[in-house]
Amino acid sequence: MSYSGGDNMSLSPEKPGRMMDFLAKNNLMEHFSVTENFMPFDNEDFYIAHHKDYVDSFFSGELARRYKTILGLNWSREFAETTRYTNASLYHAILHSVENPETVCFSPSSGFHHATPRKGALFCSFSGQVIASMKIYDKFGLSGCYIDLDGHYGNSIDNSYAFVDDLEKAIPPEIGNINIASSHQDYLDELERRLEALEKFIVDDKIHYLVFCHGADSHERDDLGSQLTTEEWIKCSEMMYGFVFELQKKLKRQIPLSLALFGGYRKDDFDSVLSLHAADLLQCLNILCGQKIKYKLQIN
Repeated sequence: MSYSGGDNMSLSPEKPGRMMDFLAKNNLMEHFSVTENFMPFDNEDFYIAHHKDYVDSFFSGELARRYKTILGLNWSREFAETTRYTNASLYHAILHSVENPETVCFSPSSGFHHATPRKGALFCSFSGQVIASMKIYDKFGLSGCYIDLDGHYGNSIDNSYAFVDDLEKAIPPEIGNINIASSHQDYLDELERRLEALEKFIVDDKIHYLVFCHGADSHERDDLGSQLTTEEWIKCSEMMYGFVFELQKKLKRQIPLSLALFGGYRKDDFDSVLSLHAADLLQCLNILCGQKIKYKLQIN
């Protein structure tokens, strides 16, 4: 899932491996059960959300020059292969959460939410959310919601409705793609309102699973974002997992939940990005899984 070659504007291609290494270095891996027995996507999987010519030319290398211009990443066959695994990882995390709702699943992946049917954009090669949710819908008839707290609006879902048949059933446009555009207390207030609206869709059996994508680029010290202080960023995690916890008690059933990384850019200190992600994961473990893990954020 990781590729560290090339001189890229973003460290996103390296992030899955760096995230797992960070958890291990901080003695946190004992709290996770790691699954690696999933198969990467083939071209047919990407056709679900993208034009065939884009997919084929991406993997063949024909788009290499254009790809560098659009994404700010140096294309290579090695990097292209990692996208087969990152996109498959997101799908299999959601799939496992649907089939085993008593668990919370984590895909250490990003690079999805700006891609469109015809091209990738802004470090995102393919619309992993669209592919995953269409596969889930085709298999189970279930609809999902992405709580996308990345620092930048995730447009891939919205831009795919006209191209992907039944996407409005797999990800309802009224609630399926939650993004927050404001800052500080206004951000927290808006998130609270959106979660309240989401609750009705879950209670009415119109949303069946959740995917929480807590991008670290909404943090005020990120190179590309500035919406939230450290305390506010962590508060978002508390609100999200508290929402799920209370709703599960109310409904007396588990709600399938999976997590993904999404954005985070600190060229001066990438460990600060990884520390935020680790703090989010530990909020999930403590609030939803009954743990009492102490962790000190490492933000420089």
